[in-house]
Amino acid sequence: MNPPFRPAPGPAVRDLASRIRRLPPSCGPVRLVGVDGHAGSGKTTFAGQLAAALGSAPVLRLDDIATHDELFDWTGRLLDQVIEPLAQGRTAHCAPYDWRARRFGTPRPLPPAPVVLVEGVGAGRRALRPRLALLLWMELPPEEAWARGRSRDGEEQREFWDTWVPAERRHFADDPSRPFADLLVLQRGKGYEVTAGPAVTIGPDQPLTHGDEPPAVC
Repeated sequence: MNPPFRPAPGPAVRDLASRIRRLPPSCGPVRLVGVDGHAGSGKTTFAGQLAAALGSAPVLRLDDIATHDELFDWTGRLLDQVIEPLAQGRTAHCAPYDWRARRFGTPRPLPPAPVVLVEGVGAGRRALRPRLALLLWMELPPEEAWARGRSRDGEEQREFWDTWVPAERRHFADDPSRPFADLLVLQRGKGYEVTAGPAVTIGPDQPLTHGDEPPAVC
């Protein structure tokens, strides 16, 4: 069976990858990059292209951390299993949650690579932000993102989405990510545009370098 086709990263994504490499580490030896946005906003696809542009950087998907019973109450598990080991320069081990079987699987290693992407709703939560070198926000209105997600998942997941949407609203009302995003990512046709986000600085204490550069467009 042939692997799924993934378009090559465009200029905007390659430029972003170059900028990320120049950032100082934020979590031990790791440049931890958050990719946040509403469910259905395209985080997984974008993170895959960015990971490829970074030379197959590891991607931690928060869908593997969350559960049916803990859609957003997974901070402790993320810190214990992933963040603390990486901060110490050790390989983390995360047991991915199986959404069909409703149980955790076999732990998988996550090495302290130069760049690790954290992708998922809540990647920019306040408990994680101090460890991020960069926070990216997928700029798509919630209703449009949720409609895309519902269409993607089909009728089989209708009940899940009916539970998810109010839970996501509550999460972002209490712990918003977008106001702290360093960069906004907009999908433009088959490519992306990356523009400055609401945050004044990039990462915990460093500007992104060349802050007056025009937005990169794929």
